[in-house]
Amino acid sequence: SVLSRYENQITILSDYLEEFPETDEPVWILGRQHHLNTDKSKLLLDISARLWFTYRRKFSPIGGTGPSSDAGWGCMLRCGQMMLAQALICRHLGRDWQWEKHKKQPEEYHRILRCFLDRKDCCYSIHQMAQMGVGEGKSIGEWFGPNTVAQVLKKLALFDEWNSLAVYVSMDNTVVIEDIKKMCWSPPQGSGAAHSSAHLHRGALGRTKNAAGFCTGWKPLLLIIPLRLGINHINPVYIDAFKECFKMPQSLGALGGKPNNAYYFIGFLGNELIYLDPHTTQSFVDSEENGTVDDESFHCQQAPHRMKIMNLDPSVALGFFCKEECDFDNWCSLVQKEILKQQSLRMFELVQKHPPHWPPFVPPAKPEVTTTGA
Repeated sequence: SVLSRYENQITILSDYLEEFPETDEPVWILGRQHHLNTDKSKLLLDISARLWFTYRRKFSPIGGTGPSSDAGWGCMLRCGQMMLAQALICRHLGRDWQWEKHKKQPEEYHRILRCFLDRKDCCYSIHQMAQMGVGEGKSIGEWFGPNTVAQVLKKLALFDEWNSLAVYVSMDNTVVIEDIKKMCWSPPQGSGAAHSSAHLHRGALGRTKNAAGFCTGWKPLLLIIPLRLGINHINPVYIDAFKECFKMPQSLGALGGKPNNAYYFIGFLGNELIYLDPHTTQSFVDSEENGTVDDESFHCQQAPHRMKIMNLDPSVALGFFCKEECDFDNWCSLVQKEILKQQSLRMFELVQKHPPHWPPFVPPAKPEVTTTGA
């Protein structure tokens, strides 16, 4: 009944609020600050608005004859989906968009959700990710680390024309500004003189289109930085810089956790990280005939998990989203100020020019095939 559902919500809410200690310290969630002593419910709404992807069962077998559930092996893939979904929400709906149960949501929201359904024809499905992982040396059903997931997302994004993201995965703990600018401004292949002024008209997002109809503006950037923050345990020297990343307005959180036990970290309170946990098995959900998705199982409506930052496995991947070039420029200046201020043992490096001893940078291009073979 409606009443029992309402009572259930109240119980969840009060349990959730008791979970957090009374403190004056702010909670940071993906670049937004919350104060527990003044507005706990805002924090709850912010966390429950994030798309939550978990293990699923009863989907069509991967590759036709493979597993029909990802329980036990798909947790890092689900975390990668959550990070990417957050980028797409920021791209189409904005960081401050909120989800409410049973409330009608914009078409873009359902379209984002459909990208991640457990079907081989959805561009970021578990099927596509597992199949693309084969090219990264991972057999289907094998656990992925954060770097492998980043590489898989980079490849799958090439097939996603709706979002036309530029996905940059850093190498050797180094982010190269010149390479990112080249990638985000690069005209699509085959678009001819993309920057010729003839026949240009401004499209949505202030992107220009040339005569062939190709967008030639800044491609929204998904920036992933895989890191090793210690040998067996996180080195305490990195903790402040790691926490600083969750304060940046471009933050998409971090992928990490323990081996075979991945989590999607979305923020922190003091020395505890706040994360979404994919280790719940739910049944496969498909879209309705009208394209909407019954979305209740895609939002975590219970107390978020917390973990002492010192218990973090040192292998992580940070994520950031820069919709416009000015967002990336702003991110660079924040990194200069907050991450590069350490003289030694910096968490990562940000350099202007492509290092001369590296192989030349080639922006990733879509292979000449029409399917990823899933």
